[in-house]
Amino acid sequence: MTTPRPARGAKSEPSGPIGRGLPGRTSGHADARAFEPVDAWTGDEAAFEVSEAPSEPPATPIRRLPSPGPIVHPHTKRVAARPPSTTRRGSKPDAQNADEASAAADSSERPGAATAGTAGHEEPAGPQHVVVLSGLSGAGKTAATKLFEDLGYMCVDNLPGELLREFAALVANDPLRFRKVAVVLDVRTGNTEQALAQVRGALEGRGIRPQVVFLEARDEVLIRRFSETRHRHPLDEGKRGLANSIAEERRVLEPIRSQADVVVDTSDLSLRELRERIFTNLSTPLEPDRLAFQLISFGFKFGVPLEADLVFDVRFMTNPYYVPELRQLSGRTEAVRAFVLDQEPARRFLAFVAEFLDFSVPAYIAEGKTRLTIAIGCTGGYHRSIVIAEEMATWLRERGFGPVSVFHRELERT
Repeated sequence: MTTPRPARGAKSEPSGPIGRGLPGRTSGHADARAFEPVDAWTGDEAAFEVSEAPSEPPATPIRRLPSPGPIVHPHTKRVAARPPSTTRRGSKPDAQNADEASAAADSSERPGAATAGTAGHEEPAGPQHVVVLSGLSGAGKTAATKLFEDLGYMCVDNLPGELLREFAALVANDPLRFRKVAVVLDVRTGNTEQALAQVRGALEGRGIRPQVVFLEARDEVLIRRFSETRHRHPLDEGKRGLANSIAEERRVLEPIRSQADVVVDTSDLSLRELRERIFTNLSTPLEPDRLAFQLISFGFKFGVPLEADLVFDVRFMTNPYYVPELRQLSGRTEAVRAFVLDQEPARRFLAFVAEFLDFSVPAYIAEGKTRLTIAIGCTGGYHRSIVIAEEMATWLRERGFGPVSVFHRELERT
């Protein structure tokens, strides 16, 4: 007795393999789209009718997919392949990724396609780098934070001090997610010295040494910036006044400044120069018994850099400014360099500085100092100071005391 043939369009359970459910078609199973298609369906609805000879093999071979483990659907004899059940943070559930998984499986059959099970495996691109960004209000922390974001850092600002230790532990325990992090820590945090100690303790206990960057500016510059933006100073409660609030903030943040790896005076810096100053000093891991040197050439008529640990005045040397053919040339040109270094006072000064640094650098290291900012100034900061700074940098690199960076503050000043 043969099975009655259902009328065209009547619903029936298919006895053969399930094909891909196309838009506007019903395959007889609600989840048919979640499974790998069989290339046997040609648009003929008769393909879904019950066969009188179910034991006969299908006309078109079934394409099998490489799979680490088949999943058998209860209504079919076909199997559907899916990637290994490795769930990464932020990934979609399997039900949402069914079509994507099928497409990935299709592409795996093409030459050069990724092997199943290896796609999506990520390794950290490099060691973790954590920056603690601090400084005075109005010194440019917001602009610096945006610069860090442009470089792919995850930036966290204004986090309560009570949560900093837990956040530091989270960063240390998930190096793939938190490979580059910048944490802003200032007077809004509360007890800044204690907060920094907690962050450092949580990170260094797990082998991560954070780099502390401190931004500052002259009082008159900070007052002008607050006046222009009309922002309220975080310590100004209406009784102290802006100038006194800035002075109090300097006092509160002095312990952070003294522990900073990089100190930047932003008083006369453009945004591009700020970016250069900060990122020149990033990712300079120090070996034991080494110092990170930052050399700054400047002009005394524009002010002494606030971040300087040592200041050398080279205005006693003959000024190339008064030589007409050298006036428009900077200290980075060979003509000005030769003019300055041919002077006996310049050669004796460099010999004196070399002797002084040979004596003082080991003492700084013994005291636990990790950075040394040396400022070299002449009248305008365009000739003599640049030559001497470059010569000192060359000597320091040859001595191997530590990484050396050079910044010519007045080089592009008009």
